[in-house]
Amino acid sequence: MLVDAINNRKPNGATESTVLGPFHVEGAPERALGDSISLDGRGEPCVIRGRVVDAAGRPIAGARLDVWQTSADGFYDVQQPGVQPEMNLRGVFHADGEGRFWFRTVRPAAYPIPTDGPVGALLTALGRHPYRPAHIHFIVSADGFAPVTTHIFVDGDPYLDSDAVFGVKASLVAPFTRVDDAEEAARHGVPAPFWLVERDFGLAPADVRPSAA
Repeated sequence: MLVDAINNRKPNGATESTVLGPFHVEGAPERALGDSISLDGRGEPCVIRGRVVDAAGRPIAGARLDVWQTSADGFYDVQQPGVQPEMNLRGVFHADGEGRFWFRTVRPAAYPIPTDGPVGALLTALGRHPYRPAHIHFIVSADGFAPVTTHIFVDGDPYLDSDAVFGVKASLVAPFTRVDDAEEAARHGVPAPFWLVERDFGLAPADVRPSAA
């Protein structure tokens, strides 16, 4: 996170970055706006929607969003071959002409990082737990803009203040609102109740770097 902070200073209006993590997979399938990335349908339904904009709030048409997350049980698909479908809870979306995007998924879960090596020994020595708060990963990019690797963290998660990898930034925490409205659920193609997350992403021009001061 220190390396991330040094190398990814952002101007006002741009979304803050955080760690990539070890579970990103190249070649996630391209999906249409509104598609579900949950291939097995296990978990509480969730709708994510928002816009990709520049630092001044203007929409970025066609912006690319590479998305991945854990299952409701706290595992990525690559951790459970034969249990989860391949490329479960992964997808690549492209914002529409107004920079808008939306997709369906399931609410992510908090999970422990692997502790069977030196990282586990270090955490034990420090008296720290191994848990990461629930989150959804994004890499957001567009021509002419600096890409951002970031998360949406679940507001209210008990591990927000003690993330094992110190990856939480306050600006990346978003409310997951429970919607118990059958008509609204039907409009989004999910059962009621479901969780709704509204979050915009801001990108900085590729040639703009804030001062190191």
